[in-house]
Order: sequence, then C-alpha cells, then structure tokens
Amino acid sequence: MTAPTRKLSDHELSRVIDFLRKIRQPFDAGIPGAKPDITWNVVLELVDSHLQQRPVDMSTLIELSQASWGTGNRLVARMLADGLIVRVPRGPRHKTTLLAPSERLIADFIDYATAVKAHLAKIFGLRSGSETEEYYFGGSYFAAHIIAPVQGGDISSAALRNLRFLLHDDNYFVSMRNMWSDFRNDIGRKSSFDLRHLPELYEQAKIALRDPATAYAVVAVNMPWLGGFADAGLLAPLDEALARAPINPLDFHPSVWGTGRWKGRQYGIPIYCTVEILTARRDLFEDAALAYPRSFDETIAAARALHRPEREQYGISWNGARGMTIAHAFMFFMASSQGSVIEIPRKSENWLDGFDTSNLRLRIDSAEGLAALDYMRALAEVSPPGVATFDADRNLECFMSGHAAMSYAWTMRAARLEHELSSKVRRRVAYLTPPVLKGRQVTAPVGGFLLTIPAYVPAERRQEILNAIAWMASPEAMKAHVKNGFPVAPRFSVCADPEALASSPIVSFVDRMARRNELNTWSRPPVAEYVEIERILGGEVFAAVFEGKPPKRALADAEAAAYRVIRERAAMRENPAA
Repeated sequence: MTAPTRKLSDHELSRVIDFLRKIRQPFDAGIPGAKPDITWNVVLELVDSHLQQRPVDMSTLIELSQASWGTGNRLVARMLADGLIVRVPRGPRHKTTLLAPSERLIADFIDYATAVKAHLAKIFGLRSGSETEEYYFGGSYFAAHIIAPVQGGDISSAALRNLRFLLHDDNYFVSMRNMWSDFRNDIGRKSSFDLRHLPELYEQAKIALRDPATAYAVVAVNMPWLGGFADAGLLAPLDEALARAPINPLDFHPSVWGTGRWKGRQYGIPIYCTVEILTARRDLFEDAALAYPRSFDETIAAARALHRPEREQYGISWNGARGMTIAHAFMFFMASSQGSVIEIPRKSENWLDGFDTSNLRLRIDSAEGLAALDYMRALAEVSPPGVATFDADRNLECFMSGHAAMSYAWTMRAARLEHELSSKVRRRVAYLTPPVLKGRQVTAPVGGFLLTIPAYVPAERRQEILNAIAWMASPEAMKAHVKNGFPVAPRFSVCADPEALASSPIVSFVDRMARRNELNTWSRPPVAEYVEIERILGGEVFAAVFEGKPPKRALADAEAAAYRVIRERAAMRENPAA
C-alpha cells in the first residue's frame, strides 16, 4: 500500500490519536446514557495500527471498538464493503488475512487530524496561515510566550548537595557549570564538575559507571555510547523517577528525546543536541551567481568553481582527521546516501525499542558506503591543505577565517560564526541542509549528549538527582544558553520563544528540519559495538581517502573487522568466564 502525502508527521498523528482517545474517555464515563462510539474507536485503532505497522485481526479490532461481537462485525463488514478497510495477508505462509485502513481512510483521517491541530493551534493563540502550520501538535509551547529567566530558587538546595558531574569539556557544559555555580554559590561549587575531552570522557565514563568510589551522580554520555553502557547494566533506568520529575518529554522533539531510550527504557535526558549541516559563504555564491548545492555532485561542482588556492580560498572544509573524526564523517555521508553502517529499521521513530541487537547485519561494504567514500575523495581535491588533520575545531576555524567557501559543521559550533568578533564571515553565512546523493532524501545527523545516572546510585537518591537534571534541561536554562550563543535547544517551548529565535538563525533552521522529519539518529547507531566499529572505520576510511587504499578493499576490510568484533562480543556474552 502506498501511503498518501501527509500534512502531519507520524509522531504528530500518533499524538492526535492519543489526544482524541483521552478527550472521549471522560465523556463516555461521565455523561449519563453515553455509549462508546464504535466507529470512532475502530478508525482510531486502524490508523494507529497503520502507524505501528501492525495490522490487526478481526477479533482484536472488535474488542478495541468496545462493541458487542455482532455490532462490531457488522460495522467492519460495512467498512470493508465501502473500501475503508482492506485485507492484507498475515504472512507469506498464511492463508488468513489481517485488517488495515485503506489509503482513502488514512487520507481522510489525516485531513481530520490536521483540522483538529489547526483549531487547537488557534486556541493556543497562533494566528491562521503559515504560523498555524509551524505548530507541532503535542509540543508544549506557545509562540507568543516568553520564557522567564532562570531563577536561583527554581531548584531546592537539597538537590545540589554532594552532586558530582562528569561532563564533556565543551563551551556548553562550561556555561552550564558556571550558571549552576552562580546560582548556588558554595553549594554548587565548580569543583563538583569534572570536564573531559571526548576520548578521555569515554574512558573515564567506563570507570565512573562501574566504580561507586568515583562518587559521580551524573555522567554525560555521547549519544552513540548509550547502548553499550545500558546493555552492560551500568545506567539506571529513569522511567519510574521521570513520572514524578518536573520534566515533560512531550516538550522535546521526539527524535531527540528518543536518543535517551534503549530497548524500550529511558536511560538518559538530552541536555543538548547538535545537527550536522552545510554552511556556505552567501557573498561568494551570490558573486559567482551559483545556486546552493543540494546534491553531492552539485557540492563538488560549486566547490570547484569557488576553489582559488592562489588566493588561499578553498572550495570546502570538513572533518578529515584520522580516527573517530573521519569515521563520523563517513557515517554522515553514508546517511546522505540513505545508508547506515548497520542495517536498521527506520520507518518508526521508536526504531530502537524493537531493534534486535543480537543479530547485527553490517552495511559498510555497500553501494552507499562506496558512494560516501567516492564523495569524500572528491571533497579532498577541493579542500584546504591539511584537511587530513582537521578536527571539528580546525575545520570551523578555517571557514571562520574566510579560507573556505563551504564547510560541514555541527550547529553547536556554527554559532561561533555569528557570535565571535574574530569571525570574518559574520552575517555572510547561509545555513543549508546536508547535500545528498542524487535522488535521495534530505537527512541530517543528530549528535549531542545525554545526562545519565549510574546504576549503582540508590533508587531513593535517583529522584533527587533527576530533579537536578530536570532543572539543567529546563526551558528556562536552555533559553539562557541559547541567548548566550548556543543554538542547541531540543525543546519546542524554547524554539518558539521570540527572544530565543532572535538570538540565532540556527534555532529556527534546526526546528524546521525537525518538523520536516529531516533529522536522523540512525547514522551512528548506539549499539554496544559502536565504539569498536568507529575505531575500525577511523583507520580504513582514512586509508581510502588519503593514503591510496582502493575504496572497495577498504570497505571490505572494515566490514570483516567489524564482524570479528561482533562475533567476539557474542562469544563473551555466551561464555563470560572465557
């Protein structure tokens, strides 16, 4: 069945269904003589089953309709005859069928849900027209609402006592540490914060999450590390404490909130997200009468047109350094080719919940992997000298100093382009979605950090710690960071705040990408083997791009080495004493 064009994302549609269920329940339960509307129930269950990609059988559908068997059977028969319900095979070896909504019913329901969304948006104070279209159903925000500044009394001092934090050493966490210390003075000392660079953070997190003697209450985990730490039993599940914490998951973009989930449980709270985008010199493109690139081929063509080495102006800058840096770049370019290093389902926003990690299938040695390597080799020809040593900071500095016409950059760092006085490209930068392999869909990788609690922390202590995390991830705190030059807020309320929007063009740019379902969390799958796969790619991809190793051989060698790691881990799980 081919799904119709949608005005709502799957996640929004799911939220509309949940909303409709909840507003009907009090009526049926509280109004004398009221009875369940079986048509209403059947339609909601059918569309919901379509979103979950799980057709229902007749018995289940009638049970969910809250009708008697005879009444429900007659309604379903009539809807089948009218073409609103269709039968789909149960499976290739089954003769029986299941029930699913027809394309017509899906399209009609989407129109209805869109109208519901528009009416509610107007009630919330949004005007009709394009502003209503920007409203994301289920996000707890209002366009006219200005979030108040953070106050020292927003969190009790009891929640701050004896808390130690292990965090990434970047400007965002430094700012967060300073804000915390300013409000709490001697209670929230700066010495309570241990900031480490990324490779060192991973090694220290492995120690901190295993050893209670380290006394860390909160550990920042890079999003792709989550599965490994969770599978090892090192992280405390937060679902129970979240129900009582002052934090609303519905205020987070679903793709970002989902980065803290693993196998159906919430282990981390997103503290910031950053998105890989393309930045371009608007003035250079205008002077050369060039259109902004949308594909790999167009990017290389534009880079060649603007490549002027004799003027120390280069076509494009990117992260080419050996190790995790170039491994990340390869995984991102694979995503722009609609590929991933591991074969994973992507049709559901909650793909991690049902992902079988016991039988991983690699896709490194694939057409998408080869397309990514070919693109990287072409990029190297129009890049600055030394791009093979560029990490994210050197890459940004090259672009910010005016030596590159384009640059791949994380939005977290791209804020410096507008805020730093030393930037030679201020107010001359266009922020663009990542170019893709011709014919593929736009997708941008999401990165960032999750705040987690070690599993050894007693259950009665977790609630207090989570309340402190909730304050750090609050709309008020995030808005303060956004206004200070960090356009990294994953919350609807912050993205809709007029003052936050005015602070950086990146805030609304990323928000629009999220609403169009252009963000992905599958380019760096957070499986237990992720770090080893990243290490393998860091060597093989570098060899193919900069050292002349044949791309096909590099991909084959990388995949073979990654499979060896997977087999070794599987053997260790089966025989831990070996």
